[in-house]
Amino acid sequence: MTHLECSLCNRKYEAGKTWNLCECGGPLLVRYDLGKLRSAWSRDSLVSAPDNMWRYAPALPVTHETSIITLGEGMTPLLHAARTGERIGASDLLIKDEGLNPTGSFKARGLSCAVSMCVELGLKRLAIPSAGNAASALAAYAAAAGLEANIFMPQDVPQSNFIECKAYGAKVTLVDGLISDCGRIVAERRQAEGWFEISTLKEPYRIEGKKTMGYEVAEQLGWELPHAIFYPTGGGVGMIGMWKAFAEMEALGWIGPERPKMIAVQASGCQPVVQAFEEGAERSQFWKDASTVASGLRVPKPLGDFLILQAVRESGGTAIAISDDELIDAGIQLATEEGIFVAPEGAACVAAAEKLIRSGFLKNDDRIVIYNTGSGLKYLEAYATRFPRTASGETDKLGGLITPR
Repeated sequence: MTHLECSLCNRKYEAGKTWNLCECGGPLLVRYDLGKLRSAWSRDSLVSAPDNMWRYAPALPVTHETSIITLGEGMTPLLHAARTGERIGASDLLIKDEGLNPTGSFKARGLSCAVSMCVELGLKRLAIPSAGNAASALAAYAAAAGLEANIFMPQDVPQSNFIECKAYGAKVTLVDGLISDCGRIVAERRQAEGWFEISTLKEPYRIEGKKTMGYEVAEQLGWELPHAIFYPTGGGVGMIGMWKAFAEMEALGWIGPERPKMIAVQASGCQPVVQAFEEGAERSQFWKDASTVASGLRVPKPLGDFLILQAVRESGGTAIAISDDELIDAGIQLATEEGIFVAPEGAACVAAAEKLIRSGFLKNDDRIVIYNTGSGLKYLEAYATRFPRTASGETDKLGGLITPR
């Protein structure tokens, strides 16, 4: 790591110090001496690297190994989805299953890196607004590091996230509102409370952990990127991180200049990025009355919207919105066909892939990677609408009522 750089105005900030946003309000990105790294680190060395995301430690910001807080995140499976692919017309469909990370989502990557940097920088009291899974991840990694976690979540957050955070010993506040309301509370109180804010893109290190998804998919595919990547886009940091990773890997000589089409998938009830993409805008507008069962997609205005749109447009990708009914049905069908129970956010990508193949935007023989960002087990309330139970019994798999004797 050489310095941090504003993604809006390119102002540089010194490495090794505590920063949130740039003075202009832009998110900060970590920069490295990639020329030096290229001569010292080869992809062949990964043969003996740890079997988690810290195998890419030379391209991560932590400088002292003793600062690393890991629960085994990363190196999630890349699974062939042959039956689903045949049904939707994709001969080479893959699911990157991030639901197998610690705490059941891809958020583990970002929070492992961010909390590790907090340890390195001597920060003790952390705060985060979250729609659910980021809160669970911060609570877990803060517990592992012995740090204080202050968490603000909408009151209708999935029960699994609330219970996880409480079990990990975090200080949890439920807010009558959206994640944007939670973020406002953290911003208003952080200085008086002495919290370091770990909101999406309001610190520079969560993106570094999430970018390892880009390194991983390249390694798992023999250093040839797929034709298209479908990514569920709430805050969109995973997409921004992967786009950053691809540029870094090219500078390292690990991949060529080819890039996958980056496809941002949102919910019909909260689609600020889709609207901005369709209008040709550089920034999104706040989405009023945001509503979707996919809580990770209920982000009315992503801070990094301009970076998401940049990745989508530069890659020749697109942005698409999926209804709640479509994504829940797609998740159940994927589970039935492949034995993979995905979060509603990941399910939205399956429905999106089917639409874009049928429209001709993607070819039948394109290699497609869908990122499932969390386990379906964390969203039982969302899926329960399709599997009602009764007081006297429960429905069997054919829909008939089983009555106890």
